[in-house]
Amino acid sequence: MNTFIKKYKHAWVLLYFFIYAPWFVYLEKTITTNYHSVHIKLDDYIPFNELFVIPYYLWFVLIALVVGYLFFKDKKEYYRSTAFLFIGMTVCLFIYTIWPNGQDLRPDLATLGRDNILIDIVRNLYRTDTNTNVCPSIHAFNSIGICIAVFHTNSLKDKRYITIPTVILAILICMSTVFLKQHSVFDVISASLLSIVMYLVVYVPDYAKVFEKKKESVKSTIS
Repeated sequence: MNTFIKKYKHAWVLLYFFIYAPWFVYLEKTITTNYHSVHIKLDDYIPFNELFVIPYYLWFVLIALVVGYLFFKDKKEYYRSTAFLFIGMTVCLFIYTIWPNGQDLRPDLATLGRDNILIDIVRNLYRTDTNTNVCPSIHAFNSIGICIAVFHTNSLKDKRYITIPTVILAILICMSTVFLKQHSVFDVISASLLSIVMYLVVYVPDYAKVFEKKKESVKSTIS
């Protein structure tokens, strides 16, 4: 048991969800009507399409598979990817908190003139997920983050049968957020901009060298 705990002690990072979940639920319950409605002209030209509910929900599978793989196979990339995802998600929650936002794009599903199992799934999605706390889109941000993680993982980045489907699915997930009217295009743009910032913070600096230099500086000072 001690060996198992020592080997997988990096699971402590996942304790973040004890912060994220209550915070997000609180926002979902408190930000209901008094919010800034996010909308740009491009949103009006994008039709609702229930087929996109499939990649929308595959988001959960994508996140679980990649983070799970890194957890067991590449601890360094696991730490970098979770830092990217969790810090970015915290930034999103902070934005929702200080700038309550939402969208009023959802169609009346009863007036679409069609009914099928995908419509039923979307109807349940609308019922369980509010139309608030949308900008930036966490769905889009995390999808981009997972792509970055895959392309920075040595055991994955050269396997086109993994990288190409990952990119395609991430693009479809981002598209799904606007075709399901879960988000404005502006939410996806904001998520993309946040991804750039987080990439510069998490992936560009060589923190190992930074910490090593600080360590050497401390040793020289002491000596």
